[in-house]
Amino acid sequence: MINNDAIGIILGGGQGSRLYPLTAERSKPAVPIAGKFRLVDIPISNCINSDIKRMYVLTQFNSASLNRHIKNTYHFSFFSSAFVDVLAAEQTMRSAEWFQGTADAVRQSMHHFLNHDFKYALILSGDQLYQMNFEHMIKSHEESGAEISIATYPVNAKDATSFGILKTNEDSVITSFIEKPDSDELESWSSEVGEEMKNQGRHYLASMGIYIFNRDLLIELMDNPDTNDFGKEIIPQSIGEHKTFSYQYEGYWTDIGNIDSFFDANLDLTSEIPQFNLYDRKKRIYTRARMLPTSKVSGTAMEKAVIAEGCIIHAAKIERSVIGIRSRIGEESTVINTYMMGSDYYETLEEIVNEEIDILMGIGERCFIKNAIIDKNCRIGDDVRINGGKHLEDAETDTYFIKDGIVVIKKNAVIPKGFVI
Repeated sequence: MINNDAIGIILGGGQGSRLYPLTAERSKPAVPIAGKFRLVDIPISNCINSDIKRMYVLTQFNSASLNRHIKNTYHFSFFSSAFVDVLAAEQTMRSAEWFQGTADAVRQSMHHFLNHDFKYALILSGDQLYQMNFEHMIKSHEESGAEISIATYPVNAKDATSFGILKTNEDSVITSFIEKPDSDELESWSSEVGEEMKNQGRHYLASMGIYIFNRDLLIELMDNPDTNDFGKEIIPQSIGEHKTFSYQYEGYWTDIGNIDSFFDANLDLTSEIPQFNLYDRKKRIYTRARMLPTSKVSGTAMEKAVIAEGCIIHAAKIERSVIGIRSRIGEESTVINTYMMGSDYYETLEEIVNEEIDILMGIGERCFIKNAIIDKNCRIGDDVRINGGKHLEDAETDTYFIKDGIVVIKKNAVIPKGFVI
């Protein structure tokens, strides 16, 4: 089934500087997550599970790996109108500039969207972790007679100061908006939320950056070249002018905005019952189908470990860690509180046996790795010790980056034998 009333527009974000160095060589939507997926797989999968199978992904930085992932992953029937296309910033007769914001990205790409029939434009962020049925949101949008719907998420007073907060009336129509209010301003900004949310002290509705626009209104709003951003300009200016509805979402949702939130979101997958459920048959997360062998583990004590396909593991211990595709971990090594993204390819047996490679891809023998993110295709020599934590100051070298105590080993980095961080 395809919902022919809606088209999905996924915003890939800007330069992704807050996720640096993971975004040094790739766009934010292409960042690997959960050992085998990419961030962009989350909104695309939510759309597919909601029968919205016409999607555009908008990006402008380092889009080569994103293009490759989309091309190799999302294939639909020749007899279907379904597609997932990447739109990078391009020079046209109307504009020779890069995207200046979320709304400007949509504005510059409108001529592509308008080649299709649709009633509603579903605009999504490419860097959030959640599972939502957009069919329910679209149905609520239609029943409310709204021109714009905004997905909102109840937050507590502490978190409210970091979000755009919306005020609603008894019909869930949004009446006002404030961007990142001070704590002393919050008293008058509480809205009606579900009983469970009230019990958790979550009385304030934060914008999730997920919008539905009626087609005609979107065309009208995009005709104004002076507005470049949905959250800062389009939405605040539309409240009061156009009927704007709050669709309240109370499931798991997190914004993968920086290294800290990215790290926490991945390690939470190792919990007994993770907040983000990868095992739900009705809410599957889709990604590239790789023909990889099963993982092989020898002599390793594992506690709360998530292991992807194609791994060869001889570690002594893996604890509260996510180990990505094609990862190799040597004997007597210990890995704790770590996200290892894995590798894009295997080294050949001949190269390994003939010792043509000084330091093999993966983690060597007798290593100790804690509180770290290891990007793709890294080579960590024997006897390396990486002990991340708040005792470390923020720093950057050619091979690693430290932010808030988390050590990020950069993509393709080689860490020499015996190195200590």
